[in-house]
Amino acid sequence: MPAANRILLTVDAAAEALSFGRSTVYELMAAGVLPYVKVGRARRIRRSDLEAFAAGLPQQSA
Repeated sequence: MPAANRILLTVDAAAEALSFGRSTVYELMAAGVLPYVKVGRARRIRRSDLEAFAAGLPQQSA
């Protein structure tokens, strides 16, 4: 299944979708800014949480 159709994303897939580095995504999760679910040892980010996070980012004016 293509990553665009997945409900839960890996940290790598979330980082790619946001154009962030993996460490930045882990920092956002640790700070509680980006919600995630833990399944065993794996962390997954809901697509809806990722989209809400991106929508809440402030826009920069030129």
